[in-house]
Amino acid sequence: MNEDLLARSFETHRDHLRSVAYRMLGSLAEAEDAVQEAWLKLSRSDSAAVENLGGWLTTVVGRVCLDMLRSRKARREEPWETLVPDPIVSREDGGPEHEALIADSVGLALLVVLDTLIPAERLAFVLRDMFAMPFDEIAAIVGRSEPATRQLASRARRRVQGAPVAPDPDRARQREVVDAFLAAARRGDFDALVSVLDSDVVLRADHGSARGGSVEVRGAAAVANQALTFSRLNAGGGVVHRALVNGAAGVVATREGRPFSVLGFTVAGGRIVEIDIVADPDRLSRLDLAVLDRQD
Repeated sequence: MNEDLLARSFETHRDHLRSVAYRMLGSLAEAEDAVQEAWLKLSRSDSAAVENLGGWLTTVVGRVCLDMLRSRKARREEPWETLVPDPIVSREDGGPEHEALIADSVGLALLVVLDTLIPAERLAFVLRDMFAMPFDEIAAIVGRSEPATRQLASRARRRVQGAPVAPDPDRARQREVVDAFLAAARRGDFDALVSVLDSDVVLRADHGSARGGSVEVRGAAAVANQALTFSRLNAGGGVVHRALVNGAAGVVATREGRPFSVLGFTVAGGRIVEIDIVADPDRLSRLDLAVLDRQD
């Protein structure tokens, strides 16, 4: 296969490969790196001998991601460990292509749970439960027997099912709850904030090492206090833009036209159960925030 034809064939699989890598890594930049590595391996291989290009590429991306996860786990002594995956930000009023993106999205809360799994468990769960890859192919990637690989997926599934990661399916209801939270924060109304928060709500925020690193806050009262502090920080010229964050109701906050933070909300049972915030300037600069191109 000549190089142009090979490149075109690869492009037909790029979106799928990026989806696999993002679910494996929770990082958009690392996902792109993994996809690019798959292209390099393909371009150096005997592509004529590849019978199922999509399956071959998915296997390569899986192995690359597994190596990246193992390397990441080995570095977890870093002082500022990121608790929040990279968010995917999109508009609420997009067209059919946008709706397809939302349908394929995965919530930040689920990505946080996946990050608690060991690398082999995460790979087994993602490839089996999200992409229906046969267990024998997954076993070849993780270097274990098929029964052992089934056990990996089963353990991961139990962890995922035991966590409150599924948001309310009604996006309009999600938006109603998030808007009530934001209005209460602007008013400085502590009691109103608590009323829309689950008693066990968790807030995770990555401010970047220069701004204090990552924090995690639990409980309605503590999160309400954090929301009031955040509202004061974003006062005076701050603008809050409605957006979808990983397919769920969220916001992008800007100051003087520049992104200040991205907030993703998980709403379940009519209350907010998780809030994930990216406020690290370096990470924000790498995100696609086309949602800001419109006026609210």
